[in-house]
Amino acid sequence: MAKKQIDDEGFHCTTDKQRVRDQVFAILGNHKFEIDATILEKAKALPKTRPDEPTFYKYAWYYHAKDLLPRRFKDGDNVLISAAALDTAKGKAAFRNAFNEVIQQTGKHLEHTTVFHLAKTDPCLQVADYCAWALQRKWERDDKRSYDLIADKVTSEFDLWRFGKTLHY
Repeated sequence: MAKKQIDDEGFHCTTDKQRVRDQVFAILGNHKFEIDATILEKAKALPKTRPDEPTFYKYAWYYHAKDLLPRRFKDGDNVLISAAALDTAKGKAAFRNAFNEVIQQTGKHLEHTTVFHLAKTDPCLQVADYCAWALQRKWERDDKRSYDLIADKVTSEFDLWRFGKTLHY
């Protein structure tokens, strides 16, 4: 796509034109990868889980990782955790600490490195963005158009608060 000069700044599903999305999803369909998704409807989150972003995401990562890490990795595996860049060193430290605590809480003994890259410079983050966008459209809007293009890649999809009825926010 870069050769065709479709985009030279990276891809971001929310802002990309539909013709670009169509091409990216077509490319993704030709590759082998798996998606494990944990769905969290923020409005159902108890107030204690949302005092700030790092705390909320720590809960999200914990519930995502507690079953996923034992299924995907064995003790001693070396894992690269790549997250979209944050604006401040304080934010990066808070998120890095949250990742570290989550990995310790899951009981897995993994070698791991956490990096914060600009999404526009990291193709894997761009793929994750596209997949997350498709999942979000399915869950929030019942719009399965893009989800259906990656559905065969989704190996798990867990709605953490599916039984919750109370909206806190």
